[in-house]
Amino acid sequence: MEFREVSTFLESTHRGVVTTFQPNGVVQVSIVVCGVYQHGLTFVAVSGRSAKVRNLRRDPRCTVLVVADDWSRYVVVEGRAILFDSNNTESKELRRLLRDIYCVCATKEHPNWEEYDSVMESQNAAVISIHPERIYGLLR
Repeated sequence: MEFREVSTFLESTHRGVVTTFQPNGVVQVSIVVCGVYQHGLTFVAVSGRSAKVRNLRRDPRCTVLVVADDWSRYVVVEGRAILFDSNNTESKELRRLLRDIYCVCATKEHPNWEEYDSVMESQNAAVISIHPERIYGLLR
């Protein structure tokens, strides 16, 4: 499958599970809210200190499973993550990215952007973008 073939599904389906690798090679699984941003699958790690962020910093390989609300359709995106956070992204740009990804994943504007910005900054939130290397799934 190609990303363009699944992008409509990924634009309207936001429930995901990301799998990353721990230092001992065992997988670590987390629930994420995801969406399509600039022709790629993207999500926000609200806590920049989370296991998934630590794992992706060390090893960018990951898999994201996105599943329909009724479990009848799904897409799996395997690829490498690129992280954008306060370590590598200017604060104004990171704020814009976090807001953009919120809108993509929630499909609406946040009711209080200043509050959102403050919370994301205090938690050292990170934007994770997945560059797909393999895509498969079941879309009926």
